[in-house]
Amino acid sequence: RGSQPAKIGQWRGERYAVDLHSRAKVECVVADVPVDDVVDAVREAADTGTEGDGKIFVFDVEDAVQIRTGTHGPPAV
Repeated sequence: RGSQPAKIGQWRGERYAVDLHSRAKVECVVADVPVDDVVDAVREAADTGTEGDGKIFVFDVEDAVQIRTGTHGPPAV
């Protein structure tokens, strides 16, 4: 749910406000790819030029574990 203003609509003569906006959350973990390249690609793909395009958070992942095999580290990604 974002902080954009509610959209006012009308149905069967009654006015209503829609203040819940659909969202998508994308999580991406990469290994052996420069982070700036990934950020640029996501930004280019997600940019609509309108309010509410979102944010990109970048942080280090301490470890990754593949559940089926138990593999740790970059090979698990």
